[in-house]
Amino acid sequence: MPLCTLHLLALHNTTPNPLSTFLSTLRSSTAEPLVVSRVIRWIILPTKISTEHLLARNIAWDVLLILPSTDNLPSDVQKLVQHQWSVTAGVPSRLVKDFSMTNKKLLHPDPASVPPLSSPNEKKATTQSSQDLELSAELNEWIDNFVSHTGSEGRGAVSMFNLLAFNPGMKEEYLKYGAAFAKSIGSRHGGNAKIVGNVTGVNGKTEKLEGDWDEIALAHYPSIGHFRDMLTSKDYQEVNHRHRVGSLRDTCILMTSEMGVDEVMGKGGAKL
Repeated sequence: MPLCTLHLLALHNTTPNPLSTFLSTLRSSTAEPLVVSRVIRWIILPTKISTEHLLARNIAWDVLLILPSTDNLPSDVQKLVQHQWSVTAGVPSRLVKDFSMTNKKLLHPDPASVPPLSSPNEKKATTQSSQDLELSAELNEWIDNFVSHTGSEGRGAVSMFNLLAFNPGMKEEYLKYGAAFAKSIGSRHGGNAKIVGNVTGVNGKTEKLEGDWDEIALAHYPSIGHFRDMLTSKDYQEVNHRHRVGSLRDTCILMTSEMGVDEVMGKGGAKL
């Protein structure tokens, strides 16, 4: 099972456009990333694991970078990074093998293949918090604003970076959620777990320690609106609460946009 490293990066503000500088440097380097995605916001915050690295330093993460190796970042790229956190995971070879082609189809689909969104006039039922993967009033309002003011990034595909740690003996329960997600409750809204893997080490460690994250996942949605529609669907929440919520010791979800990278770099960047 190939090892992939997922890097969260916060960039130095030493150039007028740090993200553009980083992307052009990465493009010129020897790295061949699977995913380069702009970090947008937290959907679910971690509460127990890696909080001192992910949250406590008040770091504004800029980039999610997924490399199909455990190699260090190229030196020219590394010097642009102010803070970083990484997790290494074994990802099934069937996912890595043709990922570039599969991902291109997900990010730029045939419009006829994209599930329709609910009516914008339809009132969305909201909750007080999104920590259990429900639609909070704050998240709902933020999505409305994001869709209205961010152009193609607001209307285009999103990639949700998930970290998962299971309660003892509860992984099988979570797998029931995963199966339902793939069969109906997620796929009906265009959801696709395009990268999944078992954690083998965090922050450069070559072995998983007790109390670390267990799994990673990168879930695709055709848009943030499709993600919202999923959260507000009754059948999704039934499965979410029956199989997912109680199975997790800790989790977090970070919303990212590969379309955001496209916008910065323009079209035609073959390596990115």
